[in-house]
Amino acid sequence: MNNDTTLLDALRRSEIYRDYERAYSDATGLPIALCGSETWEPPFRGKARENSFCALMGTRNPTCAGCLRMQEKIASAATDRVVTAKCHFGLTEAAVPLKLGQKTIGFLRTGQVFTQQPDAAQFRKAAATMRRMGLNLDPGKVREAYMATRVMPHNQLLSATRLLRIFAEHLVMKANQIAVRQANIEPLAVVRAKEYIRQHLHEDITLADTAKAACVSSFTICKLFRRHTGATFTEHVSRLRIEKAAELLLNPRLRISEIAFKSGFQSLTHFNRVFRKLVGESPTLYREKLVLPLAA
Repeated sequence: MNNDTTLLDALRRSEIYRDYERAYSDATGLPIALCGSETWEPPFRGKARENSFCALMGTRNPTCAGCLRMQEKIASAATDRVVTAKCHFGLTEAAVPLKLGQKTIGFLRTGQVFTQQPDAAQFRKAAATMRRMGLNLDPGKVREAYMATRVMPHNQLLSATRLLRIFAEHLVMKANQIAVRQANIEPLAVVRAKEYIRQHLHEDITLADTAKAACVSSFTICKLFRRHTGATFTEHVSRLRIEKAAELLLNPRLRISEIAFKSGFQSLTHFNRVFRKLVGESPTLYREKLVLPLAA
């Protein structure tokens, strides 16, 4: 699952989307769908206000293929603006893009309406199209569903798409909030790596062993550490070891050399150098400052 799909799923589950979906459908009598930019499936399938004629046509593969082609056409055109289009049966749909920065992450879709009342001649034309497509459906049911399709004059449909455009702006703000929150959630690989490091802090920890424990490559764990901790793998390990050393320095019975090795450093020289770099002073001076108040 890519990032856009995850983000759209989170938006669909959000309270703002569910509330707007109900309000929009109650006000217009139309379904609304939040679709991915590369997800080709009937957008309103299973919706409470799905067009009955489209639902009937959707049971046959030829009409599904035609519907998907129209969706692709709409998605290609609606990258920066509202787009309306008619299917081969004369029904109109509309799409409003959701843009996160310069990237289109999905579309708000509505429609499957007539912009004027269909007549007998229009239905005969649709019936002829169905015959050419080899569709074998009950003529009475098809005609009933076709003629019962909601009629929404062009100006009214335009107003409905304006509502969608306003809602799209609100959804983009919500999407930004979700994206920031997701970016701050550490991937499982980082969680596993950190746990491995904590458990083996006193040992000679290698990048390869840590990556193996995290079930990713060494390159990937380096990249993830930099992105989610703001430090390199080596810097992260060093910081944890110095934190451990600072705790051990509270124990006056432990020699500096013992503390260095208990913290995972392989040499006293390396320990002193890293401690001074991260703390700003030597381990000895740091300990002296800790015990002076107790001696006073």
